[in-house]
Amino acid sequence: MMANNKFNDSRSGFPFVTVEYASSLDGRIATAAGDSRWISGPSSLRLAHRLRRDHEAVMVGIGTVLKDDPMLTVRLVTGHHPLRIIVDSSLRMPLTARVLTDAHSTIIATTSRADPHRARKLERLGAEVLVVPTDDTRGRVSLEELLSSLGKRHIGSVLVEGGSGIITSLLHSRAVDRLVITLAPKIIGCGIEAVGDLAIRRLDDALTFSSAKIYKLGPDMIFDGYLVRRAGSG
Repeated sequence: MMANNKFNDSRSGFPFVTVEYASSLDGRIATAAGDSRWISGPSSLRLAHRLRRDHEAVMVGIGTVLKDDPMLTVRLVTGHHPLRIIVDSSLRMPLTARVLTDAHSTIIATTSRADPHRARKLERLGAEVLVVPTDDTRGRVSLEELLSSLGKRHIGSVLVEGGSGIITSLLHSRAVDRLVITLAPKIIGCGIEAVGDLAIRRLDDALTFSSAKIYKLGPDMIFDGYLVRRAGSG
């Protein structure tokens, strides 16, 4: 599998996790009104689809599904579609969501508080509803438990495309191996930030990178870096 070669540096028992997002120069992934299409240029969109092709699964939160109704398939380049994983703690997934097209390749990760009747409806559409333990504090899907479950299924690599809550949670728990950021030459000001509070109060505790490259792609700049793992993160 892909994880055995291209992503062979992942933490033992977990998939290799890549977080990818496009933002303005001031770190916004959308305006205050939620408008995010399109921050980046066409070449960067193709890069995003190449990343989907190169990973075994792509993951987003339910907020992204409700706002953008993405398909999460590979369209702008040739290659296989990844497994689609939606993190949906209270099972708000619309039955008409486009991600349920060809739903046998979709996992909806939820919690025990999800409505069983709605879960059965989603399963009849072909999706798998996976009940995951909560994170102890907010009653949401524990992303660490979800990644562990995916690792046990021999899913070797996961591309995380958002939203901000999932990106922040994964970075906070040091569960990210690679970060790919598309920086568009735009200033938005007040808007939706890409990364929220990581509880970092000292610069010495900032997340750093073991290697990184920066290059221009169309009008955008791409940062592609591999994070330094901290003790206890795997």
